[in-house]
Amino acid sequence: MRSCPIIALLFSLSLGISAPLPQDVVGLEPAFPEITFSLPVAIAPLPGSKDIVFVVEKGDPAPSTAPDKSADGKKQKPTAFFGGKVQMVTGLSSGKYNKQQVLQISPRDGKFEAGGECGLLGFAVHPRVADVKQVFVYYSLKIDGKLHQRVSRYSVSSLEPFAIDAASEQPLITQLDPAGNHNGGDLHFGRDGYLYISCGDGGGGGDTFNNASFIDKGFHAGVFRIDVDKKAGNPAPNPHPSVITDVQGAAFYSVPSDNPFIGATSHRGRPLEAKSIRTETWATGLRNPWRFSFDPKTGTCFAGDVGQNLFEEIDILVSGGDYGWHDVEGYHVFNQKDPSGKKAPPALAEASAFKAPIHEYDRKLGNSVTGGVVYRGDRVPAIDGAYVFADFVSGRIFALRENSGKWESQQLALEHTIAGFGYDVSNGDVLVATLSGQVKRIIKK
Repeated sequence: MRSCPIIALLFSLSLGISAPLPQDVVGLEPAFPEITFSLPVAIAPLPGSKDIVFVVEKGDPAPSTAPDKSADGKKQKPTAFFGGKVQMVTGLSSGKYNKQQVLQISPRDGKFEAGGECGLLGFAVHPRVADVKQVFVYYSLKIDGKLHQRVSRYSVSSLEPFAIDAASEQPLITQLDPAGNHNGGDLHFGRDGYLYISCGDGGGGGDTFNNASFIDKGFHAGVFRIDVDKKAGNPAPNPHPSVITDVQGAAFYSVPSDNPFIGATSHRGRPLEAKSIRTETWATGLRNPWRFSFDPKTGTCFAGDVGQNLFEEIDILVSGGDYGWHDVEGYHVFNQKDPSGKKAPPALAEASAFKAPIHEYDRKLGNSVTGGVVYRGDRVPAIDGAYVFADFVSGRIFALRENSGKWESQQLALEHTIAGFGYDVSNGDVLVATLSGQVKRIIKK
């Protein structure tokens, strides 16, 4: 996600973009009338339920006790933030919606941070929650004044009514973060029962901290896959300051034995030491994977990866895939000396070991992609089977589908500040979370 002014952008027929669907086919409406949210960024299901979804609220600036303006007349910035919250929406089957807060982040060892692109960014319920009674979160915090990104586990204290024990937090990963942007922060369980976690390249611009080319530095620039159940046969993660351990020195998760970089001896032509590899890595070379999802029908993993200054991209993520950042941006060579592309148009990247995106678009269409979901409902036949995603800045919502081996995109609608997608579990409708405070659904007009 990139914070930019909303500007008028012209529609283009280039880059596989075809004409928009007729405006009388697809529209949006409030998903939960009369219910609003505070900076919603993600929507998550309760496994096994057709009646409940969770809406993740990023975190709000706290009211300041200081004067609104400083002595020089400049408006003061808030100095603290309310903890990000998870709201439970019930009544999806009946249409009698109700909102209830089930969690607020309040770390014991630091201070919750929600400035800029930080905050509570991801939430996932264990697929066997009835037995395991666990949920997982991704959020930002400062420890001794230094920014970190954290994945934590909480215990579910009750299933009916659903309740989370706020005092039960157990951090799993706490990664020191050199900058506040490019945090990824999405969490999803795959069909395999493992937890997948998206992380950005550490922030700045142009891979300032040189993280994207490495799988032995930390939790950066990729999607990571961990076993929160510590199944027999799955090894412990390699030691790292980010990996939290118990008093016996054991991590609170293990690494799936079929993760692609276990046993790797080199990466991007550089030799690796076995004990230094982040064996949690599942896919790498991503700049800022802002929302990924699994197609509920096929299991295919789609991701939106936010570009630098020229191109946004959609990827199909696969085990062991390297998506090329910072060598490439979209289909194009990335020039670190000229990241704006003003000196010369970037050349198309040559075929290489990097996985190419399935789709890219340029600044004529938008400035910051928000990854979406595959439509598998039955109320909007025009987009059946299409991957629905958006651009945070331009507000364009697109439907992307494969046609004779080529991925083509159609514009569906306009809705600004879309930060996340999900499903209405009662009927398969696609839901969108907007920072304006609403969750909307895509409908057939």
